[in-house]
Amino acid sequence: MQDTVHAMELVLITGMSGSGKSVALHALEDAGFYCVDNLPPELLLSFVDLEQKHQASRVAIAMDVRSATSLPLVPNHLETLRNRGVDVKSLFLDSDTETLVRRYSETRRKHPLSQPEPGNRAQDARRALVDAIELERKLLAALREQAHVIDSSIIRAAQLQGYVKALISAPSGQLTLVFESFAFKRGVPTDADYVFDVRMLPNPHYEVSMRHLTGRDQPVIDYLQSQPDVDLMLHHITHFLESWLDALARDHRSYVTVAIGCTGGQHRSVYLVEQLTRHFTPQWVTLTRHRELDAV
Repeated sequence: MQDTVHAMELVLITGMSGSGKSVALHALEDAGFYCVDNLPPELLLSFVDLEQKHQASRVAIAMDVRSATSLPLVPNHLETLRNRGVDVKSLFLDSDTETLVRRYSETRRKHPLSQPEPGNRAQDARRALVDAIELERKLLAALREQAHVIDSSIIRAAQLQGYVKALISAPSGQLTLVFESFAFKRGVPTDADYVFDVRMLPNPHYEVSMRHLTGRDQPVIDYLQSQPDVDLMLHHITHFLESWLDALARDHRSYVTVAIGCTGGQHRSVYLVEQLTRHFTPQWVTLTRHRELDAV
């Protein structure tokens, strides 16, 4: 095979069945990528060679557990492509088990790893589905470890599409910081590399005039900036990240997701995410997500 290849951006989408891989692939198609679903891993290198001969510049490929026996080939194939100059980005779509069970129950689809059910009882069927999901997690664990994870458990399809488009638009070859606010009452994002709990800070929710506002509104900003504990928390998180980001970049990390959580994901966490983004943007590529606000 040729040593130098036509410049190409390749996005690999993997993840749990039912986690939104098709939605992500559609987002990339809208962004101008040539998309292929369920490509067998054995064909990855030859497929890329073919597309480069056709002068393709943006290609997205989805792989899933239906190719379980050959998935171990993928990490080495991706490294081979990177060594040839292909700009490779790997995304892993994930959801918690309860969400996946609910989605399969609602659509009545069969999980690709499902075995014949031991009986007709609903409890037996649910147990068989949970077993299939947990087996899938084990089979995909190595790919998850080497990809940027997006937790699609409680976000809408439009949010997921927006997250995917933002990630693939970030410059390659350098670490990207993703700051995400969230509400603990709706669960901790499973895609976070670091989670900071700020529920102990003064809460603007208890000020009637600010209850309907968010951490991006000036009255809330003024209120939180006047609180010494909020300033101290911001200083501690900033200092921690400044101490370790260079080491993470040297470890060839492409993305680091920092999640800030408060009770409702509306005031304190949003404010801190905005302040952190403003602080780190001059030095690092940054992306901002507000999980609860983006859902409105």
